[in-house]
Amino acid sequence: MKKAALFLLSLAFLNCTDKQMSHTETAKVVVESFYKKDNSKLKSHTTPESYESFLAVQDFMTAEEAGASNYKVLEETVDGDKAWVKFTISYEEKPETFKLVKDDGQWKVDEKGVRERAPF
Repeated sequence: MKKAALFLLSLAFLNCTDKQMSHTETAKVVVESFYKKDNSKLKSHTTPESYESFLAVQDFMTAEEAGASNYKVLEETVDGDKAWVKFTISYEEKPETFKLVKDDGQWKVDEKGVRERAPF
């Protein structure tokens, strides 16, 4: 009985200590899952609208060889439940910028509004 209780307690502790990804980590996961066509991972780290947009261009934009992304954050900012990440990757010549929003405590890449601009 003691062993079972100890096992359940340690299992509960491990579940409670799952680290939430930061906005920059989430952006990296989205980039890499997009280029590797890991759409289940892509979907879990994007809003529904953003996911549909990624799918619409995925076949045209995927790297021929989905090797290391060499993801590097250039600038980032967080304002409450909204964040912006400007980064470079080996698949693109110019820096990219993602808008992220918090959804149930998890950062997700979201669509930019029509007139919305990154703060940098």
